[in-house]
Amino acid sequence: MSTSLTIPKLQMSSTEGTLAEWLVDDGANVEEGQPIYCLETDKSVQEIEAPAAGKLVHKQAAGETYPVGTEIGEIV
Repeated sequence: MSTSLTIPKLQMSSTEGTLAEWLVDDGANVEEGQPIYCLETDKSVQEIEAPAAGKLVHKQAAGETYPVGTEIGEIV
């Protein structure tokens, strides 16, 4: 079973976020709780942790801004 990675709503007023950087390479194995990408909003930059263990698949490019809820990757 796979786990979808989406742009989270970090603040009540958030409507989008910038995928600033992938911290783990596409296709690499990750552990639950491991930081996997940096998300930049209008107020902060935060490291987002893997919600599950498995192989990380990038679906969107770093450096782009996406609406909250956009699927940016998957853990399979």
